[in-house]
Amino acid sequence: MFKHPKESQVTITQLMLPSHSNFSGKIHGGHILNLMDQIAFACASKHSQNYCVTASVNRVDFLSPIEVGELVTLKASINYTGKTSMVVGLRVESENIQTGKIKHCNSSYFTMVAKDDAGKNVAVPGIILDTEQAVRRFSRSIARQQQTRHRSSRFNASEFKIEEHLDSITQHNAKVVL
Repeated sequence: MFKHPKESQVTITQLMLPSHSNFSGKIHGGHILNLMDQIAFACASKHSQNYCVTASVNRVDFLSPIEVGELVTLKASINYTGKTSMVVGLRVESENIQTGKIKHCNSSYFTMVAKDDAGKNVAVPGIILDTEQAVRRFSRSIARQQQTRHRSSRFNASEFKIEEHLDSITQHNAKVVL
C-alpha cells in the first residue's frame, strides 16, 4: 500500500504566550521542540494509522527567535518511508500579528517508528513520490541516513584512532592532557 504525502500532512498554529517564554523574554526552545514532537507524532500516526514513537531527531537549528504574541505555525509532511519508520519533515514559522511579517524559525527531520497495540514495530505504507521535490526529499533522507551511519561508526571506541584527531583539536578551544 502506498499513500500520498498530502494525505497525512498536518499544520498547527498556536499563539505564543508569556508562559512559553524563557528568562530573556523569547519563546523557550523546549516549548517549540515539544510542539515539533507533537506534530511529528500526528503526521506519522496519520500516515501509518498506528501509534508512533520518536526514534531520532536530525539537527534542530534555531534560526530566528520567536517573540511572545507571535503566531507560530508548524507544518509536517512525510518525506521518507522505510519498513516501520518514517521521516517527518518539519518547518516552523512565526508571524508577527501586527506587521504580518513571517520568519522561518527552523526546520528539522523526525524519524518516527510505528507500533502495534503490543508495542512491536509494525510495517508502514510506502510513500507516493509524484513531484521532483518529493523525490529530492526522499533522496535527501537516504543520504542523511548514510551520513549518520558513517559518522556513528567513525567514532566507535573500537574504531577510533586518536592520532587522526589530535591536530584538528589544537585548532579549537581545548587542551589535550593524556
